[in-house]
Amino acid sequence: MTRKIAIVGPESCGKTSLARALARELQAPWVPEFSRPWFAAQRRTTYSMDDIIAIAHGQLALENQLATGADWLVCDTSVLVCIIWAQVCFGECPPELAQLWRPQDYQLHLLTAADLPWQPDPLRENPLDRDALLLRYQAALEQAQVPFALVAGLGEARWQNAKQAVHQFSWV
Repeated sequence: MTRKIAIVGPESCGKTSLARALARELQAPWVPEFSRPWFAAQRRTTYSMDDIIAIAHGQLALENQLATGADWLVCDTSVLVCIIWAQVCFGECPPELAQLWRPQDYQLHLLTAADLPWQPDPLRENPLDRDALLLRYQAALEQAQVPFALVAGLGEARWQNAKQAVHQFSWV
């Protein structure tokens, strides 16, 4: 059975860099963020709730595709990101989307702190709300009662905090 780690948190908080580095460390497949190539294929940055649901389905399909035969899988996001995205942008999370998040399928969630400088990107929308978003992620993980660790710090300190969190759970 593949053991999965999901990296979640506010925008521009180093999830992708952390996911890539952790995948290298664990010699595991890295599941990239499905929304980026999806938006590139759509040739637009505007979206609806249906788009968010489609992205969540795509993210899960990509996880399933890359998990085949792997001991570990490092996911550069999860359906939780889509849930919070829907709540923030549309004020709700439809049941179809909520049902897609299975937090217990991940052995660990790494929650990235909003302590990195904001990096503009056409797909990012919340430069001033990262602390509030972090609290939403934390509350969702606490409510789900799943293992998670906050990863904070700059540069090497952030990386060491992430590695320590993974090792703390005694899976490596």
